[in-house]
Amino acid sequence: MSVFWSPIVHDLTPYVPGEQPKLSNLIKLNTNENPYGPSPKVLEAVKAEASDTLRLYPDPNADHLKAALAASYRVTPRQVFVGNGSDEVLAHTFQALLKHSMPLLFPDITYSFYPVYCKLYDVTHETVPLSDDFEIRIEDYSRPNGGILFANPNAPTGRLLSLAAIEKLLQQNTQSVVVIDEAYVDFGGESSIPLVDSYPNLLVIQTLSKSRSLAGLRVGFAIGHCSLIEALERVKNSFNSYPLDRLAIVGAVTAIEEQEYFEKTRDTIIRTRGRLVENLGALGFKVIPSAANFVFARHPERDAGELYRQLRERSIIVRHFNQPRIEQYLRITVGTNEQCSILAGALEEILARRV
Repeated sequence: MSVFWSPIVHDLTPYVPGEQPKLSNLIKLNTNENPYGPSPKVLEAVKAEASDTLRLYPDPNADHLKAALAASYRVTPRQVFVGNGSDEVLAHTFQALLKHSMPLLFPDITYSFYPVYCKLYDVTHETVPLSDDFEIRIEDYSRPNGGILFANPNAPTGRLLSLAAIEKLLQQNTQSVVVIDEAYVDFGGESSIPLVDSYPNLLVIQTLSKSRSLAGLRVGFAIGHCSLIEALERVKNSFNSYPLDRLAIVGAVTAIEEQEYFEKTRDTIIRTRGRLVENLGALGFKVIPSAANFVFARHPERDAGELYRQLRERSIIVRHFNQPRIEQYLRITVGTNEQCSILAGALEEILARRV
């Protein structure tokens, strides 16, 4: 009964996550999950942790995980913040660092959770149009703002902004926080984390959901100057003192330490992405250059919504965004070689049938 809702709830338009169908024999290429499971050592560590100690609260500071992340990225533990998935880390970032009198700036085509958080936390914002070929132009952000936020590689386009361009942006924007959402950076980008010691207004957010195959454990983190991390900790400890459970902490630590397994699966996905792009190109698709574990593609002669529906009829799920500028694109997660071959075969069959 909506009569009992708080006033803000009536005006919210919640984020709509990718479909999670409960169907068997499904080729699921719509939510950018890793097609390869976690390292066997991660599974062993999680199983070992599932013991009588689950009756006890986890470490509220997740010090073991912060130490592992700090060692991996060559920062100090005081520069690391962890949360229940990068979405929670982003939520705390909106509250702690991005709510100011001047508007927050982010691209017009990007992760659709950003405007949802702006509405939820009453953050004034302005969207900055991408170029015609979906690139972020840093000169467009050279104006007064209360913060700058974008995903790199961007989502859903997959386009990458170079580290040199990001540093140039930081040099021209010193009076507000710059947040780089690097959910997909491991698949072809260069992280901005090495810049945090030189730019105290830089916050970099990552997740273990994609490249570390831990979407089911919900672990995200941020790295930045100690003062930024302190702000996030103050918000977190006013909201949920125990965001990460024991299984998530031990699984995440093991995944970070399993560098060889991470590199093997990541490299496999990158190679598969290359073959997928070639196959789509041979079918006449125009594919945006991607540094992520997905590709963004359109066919100049066929409606994207119809292609999406026909693929679904064949138990292949991709993502279609019915939004201005991108309504004729499909975002396709890079699955296994077999899954991507089946997708290409299905598209060839669909395209052979004239409409």
